[in-house]
Amino acid sequence: MLQGFKDFIMKGNVIDLAVAVVMGGAFGAVVNALVEAVLMPLIAALFSSPNFDDFAVLDINGVAVKFGVLLTAIVNFLLIAAAIYFVVVMPMNKMIERRNRRLGIDPEVEELTPDQALLTEIRDLLSTQRGGSINGEPRS
Repeated sequence: MLQGFKDFIMKGNVIDLAVAVVMGGAFGAVVNALVEAVLMPLIAALFSSPNFDDFAVLDINGVAVKFGVLLTAIVNFLLIAAAIYFVVVMPMNKMIERRNRRLGIDPEVEELTPDQALLTEIRDLLSTQRGGSINGEPRS
């Protein structure tokens, strides 16, 4: 019983997942700091408010419905997504692209499986018989 548990814990994918969770938490703190300390103050300067929590509050029979809280959450989500894309994803993709060019690695062209090749040939033949186009190019 304990040996099975030990084998499970020592699997590579469990360790990798644990490391990813810890790194994700640490990276999340960096992204949140960027959004909360840099981007949100810039938005606050533009709109004279640090958030939209008090925007569009409806009082229905003494119950406050706060659409602004939802708007703040949506803006925070978009800012976090933009921060991750522009600060991490885009530079990382550029760096990988430069490294691949330097090493002479071309992007992998997916080869068609025999089934895909046969289906493509059948599609092209049917299109030719109907007088249509092949791969978006008009038939000549």
